[in-house]
Amino acid sequence: MEPDQSKSAKINFEKIVDTLIRLGILGVLLLWCFDILRPFFLILVWAVVIAIAIFPVHNFFVKVFRGRRIFAVIVLTLLMLSVIIVPSGLIIYSLYEGINHFRELFNSGEHLIPPPGGTTANWPDITKPIVDIWQLASDNLQATVLKYSEQIKEYGSIFLSALAGIGQGIISFVASIIIAGVLLIYADSSEAVTKKIFVKLVGKNSDNFAQITVLTIRNVVKGILGVAVIQASMAGIGFFIAGVPFAGLWTILCLILAIVQVGVGPIAIPVAIYMFSVSDTTTAVILAIWLGITLLMDNVLKPILLGRNAPAPMLVIFIGSIGGFLYNGFIGLFLGAIVLTIGYTLFMSWLDTEN
Repeated sequence: MEPDQSKSAKINFEKIVDTLIRLGILGVLLLWCFDILRPFFLILVWAVVIAIAIFPVHNFFVKVFRGRRIFAVIVLTLLMLSVIIVPSGLIIYSLYEGINHFRELFNSGEHLIPPPGGTTANWPDITKPIVDIWQLASDNLQATVLKYSEQIKEYGSIFLSALAGIGQGIISFVASIIIAGVLLIYADSSEAVTKKIFVKLVGKNSDNFAQITVLTIRNVVKGILGVAVIQASMAGIGFFIAGVPFAGLWTILCLILAIVQVGVGPIAIPVAIYMFSVSDTTTAVILAIWLGITLLMDNVLKPILLGRNAPAPMLVIFIGSIGGFLYNGFIGLFLGAIVLTIGYTLFMSWLDTEN
């Protein structure tokens, strides 16, 4: 009896060792693969999100081009690339023009910053410190820089880092759009793989969770990110036409604030006030009306695109956007809101699922 028990224990030990070795090799292989893909991880995830979000549009294009899927994907990809590249080029050109304008003013000895207009005398007392700093910067920019040098260094480094992150994010966007186009070409096989992954993860409820994930991605992209892009674009158009200095920079800030659900108001309102001080009345009034319409578009578009129910509370979207931006830069601003919203939605769905 003892030899049989000893033999059985030996076999069990060998099986345990064999299993541990297999798991160890598998773990090393998975970590190695992840390490190789890590530089491209966010780009690949964002490509998947884009592919899921635009799949209905892709189907429409396939119908328009009578079933020629590859041609439809190429046209759709080029359109999306133009939506990214053209505004990015305009923003870069705006920044260049603003810097060049400052250089010309400096060489001619004129004010680098225009003085406050006469209308600022009627502003509330709470704005007096702002007007005083504005006047000081207009009279003697060098003295202003020296007076607030510590603050300028602190926030300047953050600003430059953010600009670098935005540039990197735009390149990542372009790469993600191209990869999303490839995924759409192989949409059928990609869908089959996705279903298998959900079956492995959640078992019998895989179809439900997969559908929830797809709907959440499309709702966030359409109702949150889409509205933010529309509002920022409208604000940017107004800035460019009105001749607002550094219009591209203010447009980027409007986009960021719109995504985190703060809205474009903190940028649009001061810009409108500034234009009343330095520009002619007609231009300032038209810009103010246009920006007012832009602010109201949030209340009009979201109910249309989202329906009655938002995919998640605004706090979840806000935390996701801010956390994504701090963790992954500009592309994380978009991806963070989507990922955290998906996580929140799946978690709430899991709580409601019967065992």
